[in-house]
Amino acid sequence: MTEDTRRAPRRQVADLVLVQDAITEASIGRLGNVSETGMLLMASVPLVDDALYQLSFTLLDERGQPHRIDVGAHLLWNEAANAPGQSWAGFRFIALPTEQRQQLRAWVESDPQAV
Repeated sequence: MTEDTRRAPRRQVADLVLVQDAITEASIGRLGNVSETGMLLMASVPLVDDALYQLSFTLLDERGQPHRIDVGAHLLWNEAANAPGQSWAGFRFIALPTEQRQQLRAWVESDPQAV
């Protein structure tokens, strides 16, 4: 088993959380996992390698209250998934407002399975 050397804990996303391009408002895929520094996306549209994106998604807190997260993100890698027209994509967050970073951190840490 390989050891995870990421600096920020991440949380698997069990529910369907759609990710939108904040500029076009088009859905580009769904979250696989997320940390306060980046995310894994199951993309349903073609993405441009090494590009910058403005993305948004909504997470529900423990009380079921929605929190919209708006991020500037850099696409680090992208590889084809088993399903036609889909790919796995790894993003690093380069811009995330402080309040939303705190909400995201609290959401990740509220999961005892966060790794």
